[in-house]
Order: sequence, then structure tokens, then C-alpha cells
Amino acid sequence: MKVISILEPWASLIKENIKCIETRSWKTNYRGELYIHASKRKLTKKNSIEYEEQLSLLDNIDFKYGYIIAKCKLVDCKYMDKQLINDIKKNHNEYICGGYSIGRYAWILEDIEPLKKPIPAKGQLGIWNYEENK
Repeated sequence: MKVISILEPWASLIKENIKCIETRSWKTNYRGELYIHASKRKLTKKNSIEYEEQLSLLDNIDFKYGYIIAKCKLVDCKYMDKQLINDIKKNHNEYICGGYSIGRYAWILEDIEPLKKPIPAKGQLGIWNYEENK
């Protein structure tokens, strides 16, 4: 399965269908099923204050650091231009949950579903493959 590792709280914001666009500095040609892995790295206390508004969107969520927590479909990867950014600004919650600036990429996610049983996994950079031990 194809997986992308994402820091918390952004992985859980996707899992909870609050965030449907993952923003990256790089584009991908991959389209299809994609699993969301909550990275093991945690926010520092200083960063937690910086991201208080995003954290407030998650009501009493227990973060699953180091687990694949959701699956979705990656349906598009759009280059961010002024028009796209202005369109996304209309959805305040989506906008505050990403890094929107000209030249970055918006990965459009659909059919987001939390996993009933999160899968422990070590994350990696980029899109990576997870093979279940059989």
C-alpha cells in the first residue's frame, strides 16, 4: 500500500475529514489509494501554542504517533497559483491547516476513512510502500 507520513495534528485533521488538501513543496504524479501515517515526531510545547487554532479543531483526539490511521484517495495534485489560494481561503478551516503559497502543491484527497484498527509503522519521507507482514 502507498503511504504518506504526516505530522500531527495534520494527520488527524485529515483522518477526521477536516483537512482534505495536503500541501507539499513537491508534486506527485501518483493517483490512487493512499494511507495516512501519523509521524512519530511530536510538536514541541512552543509549536503547540503556534498551532493552537488547528489543535482546537480536534476535540479530545488521542494522537496515534507512529501509526497508519486513515486511508483516502489522492485524486489530484495542483500547482498553487494566486487563484487556487484565493479559492481555498474561502474555507477557513482548510486554509489554516496547510501551507498555502505560490509555487507549492495542493494534494487533493477524497473518500477519507479512519482505519478501525490503526497499523503501527515506521514512517519515511515521500510516498512510501508499506508491506504487511504475513
